[in-house]
Order: sequence, then C-alpha cells, then structure tokens
Amino acid sequence: MKQMNLTVTPEFERDLRTYMKRKGLKTKSDAVRMAVSEVARRWKAPETDFRSWLGAALKAPLHKKPQFTSEDELWS
Repeated sequence: MKQMNLTVTPEFERDLRTYMKRKGLKTKSDAVRMAVSEVARRWKAPETDFRSWLGAALKAPLHKKPQFTSEDELWS
C-alpha cells in the first residue's frame, strides 16, 4: 500500500504529537508507521502466563540463622 488517508479526532492528533515527542519523530507518517508496527509485534508475541509463579516465594526455605531477629533490629 503506497498511501493511506486518515480522518482523526483532535484527541488522536494530540496523542500522536505526544508519541512523536517521546519517540523523537519528525513526521506523522513515521509516527503512525512505528505505532502500528509496535502493536503488530505485541500481537505476534506469545502471551506469558505468570500464574505458575504465584506462591513461589512461600515455597523457598527459611533462613535458619537470620542476621536480624526482628524488623526493629534490621532498621536500627
């Protein structure tokens, strides 16, 4: 596709300018191309499921000889 015309809202225009500033882009075309490309990459990437991590810290063994016996000792 060589050219695409968009009719945008004032909010879209504002957000696009903010995006351009953050990314250091000079043209709206570059900003739209980069934004669409970023979204496409996110959709292609496999979703990560972190549910298996739940409770992992609780399964770790406790330190038998802690350096500090209480929180008060830790911060004093």
